[in-house]
Amino acid sequence: MNSPESPLLSHKITAAHLQRMAVVYIRQSSMRQVECHRESQVNQRQMIARAVSLGWHESRINVIDCDLGLSGATTTARGGFKELVAEVSLNHVGIIFGYEVSRLARNNADWYHLLDLAAVFSTLIADWDGIYDPRLYNDRLLLGLKGTMSEAELHLLRLRLNAGRLSQVRRGEYRQKLPTGLVRLPDATVVKDPDAQVRSTLEIIFAKFIELGSCRRVLRYLHQQAILLPRRHHSGARASGELHWKPPSDSMLHELLKNPAYAGAFAYGRRAVDSPSSSTAPTASRPRQAQEQWSHLQQGVYPAYITWEQFIKNQQRLRQNATRFAHQATGAAGAARDGLALLQGLVVCAQCGYHMTVMYKAQPRYQCAGLARRFGQAMCASLGAPAVDRAVVDAFFAALRPAQLDALSEVLAAHAAERERLVRHWEQSRQRNRYTVELAARQYHAVDPDHRLVAAELERRWEAALREQRETEEAYERFQHTASAPTLTPQLRGQLLRICETLPGLWAAGRLSSVQRKELLRALIARVILKRTAADTIEAKIVWVSGHYTLVSVTAPILRTREMTGYAAMEQRIEELWRASVVDDTAVAQQLTAEGFHSARLPHVSPKTVQKIRFKHGWYDVAHQVRSGQPISGYLTISGLAARLGVERTWVHKRLHNGTIPPEYVSRSAHSRVWLIRDAPELIVQLEALLPDNLRPRERQING
Repeated sequence: MNSPESPLLSHKITAAHLQRMAVVYIRQSSMRQVECHRESQVNQRQMIARAVSLGWHESRINVIDCDLGLSGATTTARGGFKELVAEVSLNHVGIIFGYEVSRLARNNADWYHLLDLAAVFSTLIADWDGIYDPRLYNDRLLLGLKGTMSEAELHLLRLRLNAGRLSQVRRGEYRQKLPTGLVRLPDATVVKDPDAQVRSTLEIIFAKFIELGSCRRVLRYLHQQAILLPRRHHSGARASGELHWKPPSDSMLHELLKNPAYAGAFAYGRRAVDSPSSSTAPTASRPRQAQEQWSHLQQGVYPAYITWEQFIKNQQRLRQNATRFAHQATGAAGAARDGLALLQGLVVCAQCGYHMTVMYKAQPRYQCAGLARRFGQAMCASLGAPAVDRAVVDAFFAALRPAQLDALSEVLAAHAAERERLVRHWEQSRQRNRYTVELAARQYHAVDPDHRLVAAELERRWEAALREQRETEEAYERFQHTASAPTLTPQLRGQLLRICETLPGLWAAGRLSSVQRKELLRALIARVILKRTAADTIEAKIVWVSGHYTLVSVTAPILRTREMTGYAAMEQRIEELWRASVVDDTAVAQQLTAEGFHSARLPHVSPKTVQKIRFKHGWYDVAHQVRSGQPISGYLTISGLAARLGVERTWVHKRLHNGTIPPEYVSRSAHSRVWLIRDAPELIVQLEALLPDNLRPRERQING
C-alpha cells in the first residue's frame, strides 16, 4: 500500500521512532456497530499495512482492539486506551495510528492528555490524512481542531438523538423499558404481568410498606417469610425477558417503591444527564432528579398497582426515613424504631447542626459526635433522654389542647392572608412590568430611525424592561410552586379534639408502643434542637411542622451536687432554716422543694442532700451535738459537763436529779428533749468543790 505522504512527511519519522513500537488503535462505539458495520474495522486494520510501509516491522506493530463496542466519550471501561496512554508514558511508542481522531477519543480532556504525553515523549500521531508531530505548533493546532470537531460532532449527534426521543415522548410513541410486573403486548398495549404470583408479590410489597412504613422492615418481613422478588431482564447479557426469582435486597425494594410506573404514570427524565460522561454512564449510576425536574410526566398510562396519591405518600415517607445529613436529606428523621428514646431521629445538636444518635446504656442518652468524627474535636453533648422526652411530651400534649387549636387556626388564617397579599403583590408586579415593556416598545417604535442615538437608548431600555419582565415571571413561577398554608377544617378540628381527650390516658396507661408514640410525636414535631446551657439545664427548641417553635427548659440529672444551678442559694436557705431551729431534714427538704430547688439527680430536694450540706458546714442538730459532746449555744449537755469535770455521766445525772445543780441553770431542748446545762463559771466552781479530792488535781490540770 502506497503512503500518500511518503515524499513529504517521511522526514518526521526518525530512527528513534522506528526503534520504538507502532500502535494501531481500533475502536467502534457500540456492539451493534461491531456486528453490523464490519467495513469500519476493515478500514481501521488497513493502518497496519501503512505502518509497515513507513518502516516498522510487523513484529514491532501492536494492535489494540479490546475497546471494540465502547464509546469514546469517556475513558470509563476503555482498558485499551488506558494501555495506550501507559505505553506512551513509558516511552515505548514511536507512533500511534488511528483511522481518524474520533477513534482515539471523543472527549477533549482525554485527547489533550494524550497529546501532552505524546509531545513529552516525542511520539507521532497518524491518521488517514497524514502524520503529525505534537511538538510542532502547526501539527498540534491541527490535532486540537480535529479533537474539538470530534467532540462537537458527538455533541450534535446526541442532540439530534435526544430531540428525536423527546419528540416521541411528547407524542406518546416512545416505548419505555417496563419494570417487572408490567408487560407490553405486540399491539403496544401495556398490561399487568400475566403471572399471578408476580402480581401478588408486588401487591404484598406495596401493602407492607404502607403498613410498616420502612423499607428495612419490609425487607426483614420478606426474608422472614422467604419471599423472593421477580425480575425480568430486558437488557444485558441475560436480556431474554425470562422471569427470575431473586432474594430481596434493599436496592431492589427502593427501585420498586420509587418507580412511578407502578402508579400508572409514564415518566421520562428521572435521572440527570448533565455531561457527556454521565450520558454514557449506566442509568443506575446517574443521580436522581426531583419530580419537578422530570422532562415528561403523564398519569394513567399504565395499569396501576397503587394510586398516584399513595405513590406521592410513599416518596415522602422514604425521604423522611433517610438518615443522611442535611445536604442530602434535609429534615429527614429516619424510620421510627423500637426503643425507649422517643425523639430518635428528631433530635439535632445545637452546636454543630448534626442529627444526634441514641446510646442505650442504663438509660438512653442523646449523643452527638459530629465535630469529634469530622474535625477531631471533643464530643458536642451527651444528654439524658428521659428528662428531655418528658418535657417534649408535655409540650406535645399542651399543643393538642383546644386553646392551642384556636391558636393554630389563627396562625393558619394569618398564613392564608399573607399568601393572598403576596399573590396580589405578584399580580401587581407582573402588570407593572407588562406596562413598562409596552411603553418602552411604543417609545422605540415612535422614534425617528435616523435619530440613532435616541433609538439606541430606547432599544436598551426596551431590552432592560423585557429582561426584568422575564425575571419577574420566573420568580412568580417559583412562588406558585411553594406550598400554601393548610386549612384546619371542622372535621379535622373535631378529630384533634377527640385525640386531646383520649390520647393522654392511652399514653399514661402504656397502651401505645414506642413506635406508635414516636409516630404521634412526628405528626406535629419536625425536629428538636438540644443545647446544654448549664450543667443541669438543657434548652430544648421544639420546631413544629408549622414552622413555629417552642423553647423548653429541661432540668437534667448530674453527678455533682455542687454543680447544680442555684446551689449557693440552696446552701444559704438551709443555713437560714437551721438557725431558725428547723432541724428536721425531711421538713427542710420539703420546704426547699416547694421553693423550687432540686437535687442533682432528682426533680425535688431529698433529705439526704440537706444532711450532706449541713454536715459539710458543721450545721448539726442537737441530737448530733449530744452524741459528739459539743457545746450548744452557751449550754453544755450532760456529756459535755462530765467531760469538763472529768467525771462519769452518772455523777452529773445524780446531781441533776437531787437538785445539786440549781433548776435555774437547767433546761431541755424543744426538739430532742435533751438536758441542757448553762455554761456558767460560778456553777462550774460550785460543782468542782463537790468533786472527790483525788479528782480535783486532775481537773485542775485539765482546766489549767
